[in-house]
Amino acid sequence: MELRPIKTEDDYQAALMRLEKIFDAPVGTVESDEADILALMVDDYEKKKYPIEAPDPIEAIKIRMEELELKQKDLVNIIGGKSRVSEVLNRKRRLTVEMIRNLTEKLHLSPGLLISDYELLN
Repeated sequence: MELRPIKTEDDYQAALMRLEKIFDAPVGTVESDEADILALMVDDYEKKKYPIEAPDPIEAIKIRMEELELKQKDLVNIIGGKSRVSEVLNRKRRLTVEMIRNLTEKLHLSPGLLISDYELLN
């Protein structure tokens, strides 16, 4: 087992190929230990090289709506009237503190995510 830090894209590809070969190694073997360490190294490299940014608040709401199979009308009691829901989801109106509290409670979204700044459309 020769492990080296993943510094380049070539190192990354080689680590992925090796990990694929030893992924199903029996627990307790040298290969299993190597796979565990390689997986951590690959994960660390991917987080640094290919970071995934959190969606903006409106995208997060839309994603959660899709996950829960909700329609705009289902948010009326959470955000306000039909027109207010439409304005918020179409980026014409900002979320208020009360809306954020309701969305946090009802859709189980992080308040930290919902208070993030986002661009309004004209």
